[in-house]
Amino acid sequence: MKVIFNTDVKGQGKKGEMKEVSIGYARNYLIPRGLATEATADNLNALKLKEKAKAAQIAREKALAEENAKKLSAVQVIVRAKAGGAGKLFGAVTSQEISDALKEQFDIEIEKNKIVQADPIKTFGSYQVKAKLGYEVSGTINVLVVEG
Repeated sequence: MKVIFNTDVKGQGKKGEMKEVSIGYARNYLIPRGLATEATADNLNALKLKEKAKAAQIAREKALAEENAKKLSAVQVIVRAKAGGAGKLFGAVTSQEISDALKEQFDIEIEKNKIVQADPIKTFGSYQVKAKLGYEVSGTINVLVVEG
């Protein structure tokens, strides 16, 4: 009997996969527990529709990431920080501060875990920070750290 797996079943199949299993295993174990559904024409069509919707969602998210990368290259984010003598900051400029400044100044939302800092920013000046936006799209954030 052909079934479509609803969840990963160890040793049998992965979610969304269609596979031939014995009738007793399907009727007595997989289907009653909701681990799989019978591979009827209706269920196959529903599976194809889900795959198309998922592909469309991925395309939208990738387009948004590319749009954000273009926006980032055109702007310079100003982060205000307090410092002691010789222009050294108290602490460092964090990814969260950069993310908050982007949201506040330019209405660009980038999560703090997507901002990658090679070295911590501990002095005033201009820096370029990389942002991994997803779907193999990355951008560069121009950060200007000023006294505030």
